[in-house]
Amino acid sequence: MKQLRRRSTLVAAGAAALLLVPAAVAVAGGSGGPADTSLRALASKQGLRIGTAVDAAKLGADKPYTDIVAGQFSTVTPENAMKWESVEPSRGVYDWKQADELVRFAQQHGQAVRGHTLMWHNQLPGWLTTGVANGSIGDTQLRDILHRHVTDEVTHFKGKVWQWDVANEVFANSWETPGADGLNADDFWIEHLGPGVVADVFRWAHKADPQALLMYNDYNITGEDGTNVKFQAVYDFVKKLRAQGVPIDGIGEQGHLDTQYGFDARRYQDDLQAFGDLGLKVAVTEADVRTFVGDATDQVPTDALAQYAQPYEFSELLKGCELVRQCVSFTAWGVYDGDSWIPDTFSGEGYGLLYDVDLKPKPAYSTLQQDLKLAAGTVRHAGD
Repeated sequence: MKQLRRRSTLVAAGAAALLLVPAAVAVAGGSGGPADTSLRALASKQGLRIGTAVDAAKLGADKPYTDIVAGQFSTVTPENAMKWESVEPSRGVYDWKQADELVRFAQQHGQAVRGHTLMWHNQLPGWLTTGVANGSIGDTQLRDILHRHVTDEVTHFKGKVWQWDVANEVFANSWETPGADGLNADDFWIEHLGPGVVADVFRWAHKADPQALLMYNDYNITGEDGTNVKFQAVYDFVKKLRAQGVPIDGIGEQGHLDTQYGFDARRYQDDLQAFGDLGLKVAVTEADVRTFVGDATDQVPTDALAQYAQPYEFSELLKGCELVRQCVSFTAWGVYDGDSWIPDTFSGEGYGLLYDVDLKPKPAYSTLQQDLKLAAGTVRHAGD
């Protein structure tokens, strides 16, 4: 979840299409019956799962939030509850409470779980980063610690997690100097354990749960930055791993967009399809479309066009997935603007999700609802 750098182009192209965003919005819940117009019910008609990232602490404690998660989505991703700093805050001492509660919630509501994430340079526990920095944890020991962590976490959730983001954001960006095979040589794990660690974590995860879908997850890998440099690096690397028998099952394209930049929807779809043609599943894992806002509290767009551009780009993300049979899930990175990561990360920006700061559905919601209705029965996705 880093800043996307793309060529600055006008979002006004296609403005006529933006004006077609419907005003009508369905209620937050879903009955499960034939008249159910929830996102999850509509997506199921084409064999697609639609999901959201979830703050596990809000489930049950915040009823409107909980009702939306339960009623609208068929897959859930823990925003933080399965990250290393959350599950092992002290060395050798695991805390599975929030993650277990999220899994139980998903089981109760017929939802699949996306596990996020096993190997990432960020949100690592202090005992690990401090130990590496002061030399008390050497590289050989670090590899053993990573192996144990991956094995223990995947084993704990064996049979309960549909997809795992096994390795997350280890490739260099197109504006940086790529490392070996396009990997980011400055990444914490690549720096200490070398490029071979990527294949290792997939092997370890597969051994712990052979049935889980194992994904490589990253941003800017479908041309969002205006080039296909990062896409090509990931494509070539994963193709090589597959040829070596490494058990990587799919690619997670994060899908973080910003209305101030252009978005080449055709390139995005073509790149998703290229990954699919390798025999991989693909998933849109962290979709949001941010824009400039007046303040972080109300998150009202400063440009009137943004109220059309935001749902339009969200729609293009979904439609690209719908048009690729190997795309098995589409996930928004968060439920509503009031609990979004965007304002704290991108100064002056927000309004990135499907629900506003008051948990009311936005035009982006009804646009995705319309897209799903139109595609119902036209394609069956590759499933699990």
